[in-house]
Amino acid sequence: RDSPTMNMNVPRLPSAPRGIPTSIARILLGAAGAGYLAYNGIYNVQGGQKAVIFNRWGGVKKKVFGEGTHFCWPWLERAQIFDVRTRPKKMRSISGTKDLQMVDIEMRVLYRPNPDRLPVIWSRFGTDYDDRVLPSIISETLKAAIAQFDAAQLITKREEVSKLVRRNLTERAGMDFGIVIEDVAITHLGFGREYTKAIEDKQVAQQEAERAKFLVQRALQEKKAMIIQAQGEARSAELIGIALEKDSSYLELKRLEAAKDIANNVARSNNQVYLTSDSLLLNVLDSSAMDLSKK
Repeated sequence: RDSPTMNMNVPRLPSAPRGIPTSIARILLGAAGAGYLAYNGIYNVQGGQKAVIFNRWGGVKKKVFGEGTHFCWPWLERAQIFDVRTRPKKMRSISGTKDLQMVDIEMRVLYRPNPDRLPVIWSRFGTDYDDRVLPSIISETLKAAIAQFDAAQLITKREEVSKLVRRNLTERAGMDFGIVIEDVAITHLGFGREYTKAIEDKQVAQQEAERAKFLVQRALQEKKAMIIQAQGEARSAELIGIALEKDSSYLELKRLEAAKDIANNVARSNNQVYLTSDSLLLNVLDSSAMDLSKK
C-alpha cells in the first residue's frame, strides 16, 4: 500500500478541452451534408433537353424546367431529363391496297415530344414512350392510308400518300399521346412478284403499241411523199410535153447532158473503149437528132 506522501509526488498531465472534438465533428458533418446536397440536389439541363421533377409526396410535378442549372431536394425529389430534339423513327409494314395488292412499304417519321406535356407522357408511358406508342399508331395510320389508293396510285401519287399519312398521324399522336410529328416520308415501296411482272408486261405492251403507232405514221408519211412525188413528176412531164410542142431546145439540152455523162464515165474507166460518136450520143449535129426533135 502506497503512502500518502508518494501519491502527492506524482505529476498530473493537463486535460484536453472538451469542446474541440465536438467542433471538428460538426464541421465534418456539415461538410458531408453540403457535399450530399451539392451532389444530389443540383442538376443540369443541357441544350435540347427538358426536366421534370418527381416528388415522393406529391408525384410528378406539372412544371417543366428548361436549360440551365436547377435545385431539387435530395431523396425527396428526383429530376428526369427528356431529349426534346427531333429524332427519326423508321417503320416497315406490309399493307393491302384498294385493289387488293400487297405492298411492302417503309416510312421514316421525324418526331419529338411536346415539352408542355412531358409530365403526362412520363406518368402514362414512361421514358421509352416512343417505343411504346409510335410503332402501333404508325402502322395503323399507314395501313388506313394505303387502303384508300390503288397500287398504281401509290407510285404516281406518292407525295399525296405521304401528306395523308402525315395529317392523320399528326392528329392521332398529338391529341392522344403528346407527340409532335415533324415530317413523314416514304423511303421504300415494293410490290409482289406477280404484280411487278404484270407492270413490266404492261410497259412492254405499251412500248410495242407506241412503236406500231410510229410505224403506221411513218408509212402514212411515206405514202403521202410518194403521192406528192408522183404528182410532181406527172406535172413535170406535162409541162415538158407542152414545152416540146412549142420548142425542142429542152430535148437538145437533155441530149447534151446525157452525152456529157457518158463521156465522163468512159474517161474514168481503166479499159480502152472504141466507140463511135453515135454510140456515145456525142454526134449532136447529126441530122437524126434534128429529125427526133421534129417528131
